[in-house]
Amino acid sequence: MSAQPCATDILSRATACRDGSAAAHLKFLSIFVIFFTSMLGMSSPVLLARLFQGKSLYDRAVALIKCFAAGVILSTSLVHVLPDAYSSLADCRVATRHPWRDFPFSGLVTLIGALLALAVDLVASSHVEHAQYAPVKTNEKESSSAESRIELGGGGGCHGGDSTGAVAAEGSAVTDEEMLLRLKQKMVSQVLEIGIIFHSVIIGVTMGMSQNVCTIRPLVAALAFHQIFEGMGLGGCVAQAGFSFGTMVYMCFMFSVTTPMGIVLGMAIFSLTGYDDSNPNALIMEGLLGSISSGVLIYMALVDLIAVDFFHNKLMNSNPKLKKASFLALTLGSAAMSILALWA
Repeated sequence: MSAQPCATDILSRATACRDGSAAAHLKFLSIFVIFFTSMLGMSSPVLLARLFQGKSLYDRAVALIKCFAAGVILSTSLVHVLPDAYSSLADCRVATRHPWRDFPFSGLVTLIGALLALAVDLVASSHVEHAQYAPVKTNEKESSSAESRIELGGGGGCHGGDSTGAVAAEGSAVTDEEMLLRLKQKMVSQVLEIGIIFHSVIIGVTMGMSQNVCTIRPLVAALAFHQIFEGMGLGGCVAQAGFSFGTMVYMCFMFSVTTPMGIVLGMAIFSLTGYDDSNPNALIMEGLLGSISSGVLIYMALVDLIAVDFFHNKLMNSNPKLKKASFLALTLGSAAMSILALWA
């Protein structure tokens, strides 16, 4: 007997919260708020890195920013994206249908996303390394011809030529290693932005289709902080990659505009088709895209950010205090993004 009044109360609250006009006003406000906070979040580490560039603290500041970024991205994937994807595919309107009831597809698609990120990483790394071998071989041929010319020139210049050639070879090796590292960082930043953009589009479209004012109102504030922290994560990686100023502005703009564009797209879809965000097909699409995004972000955070910094960063390995501070930054980034899961 008590279940019926409870169900009636839930239905009446859902009806009271469903206000299309008020929801539209909130969504238009959220477009500008989220764009501004996204731009603020991503541009902050980029501007800080440029401010510190050339100073003694530059490398340490970038390392700390990047570790904070890695914590934000790892928390985004495990605490925000993956649970949302799982809940979408586990919804009773989806989980009772074939084949969604037969297999945990959210975990499978997350695995596929991680493997796809690995495949892209391997192909891009192989391409970058192959592109770098040709200049090295050319330098070796030039060095050999230079040595033969020195030997023909007489014994007096031979010793001096050997030392100069050794220094030049060492400088060339260092330069090629730095170029490979910089190209790798650029590739990581670009793939990472693609994964985050997938996530941002899903958030925007879902919010744009929703007509529930009680859900949208707290979501606007939560998403504002969400975009600030996620933008700081991506901005920290972009700052270290060494892109040109124009490319960084373009990447900041693309990140900032993605969620507002998703909101507009969701509003257009609802206006043209009346397509509800609780529709089973919408839940399936949201769950699959979220799972792929989660797999990509997990791989990028663990392999290309955390593992590289804590195990292959010469500056961090030679400075125990910096390594402890970096771990603290990683923990703070993870904690800050995880706390936001209380609201969004």
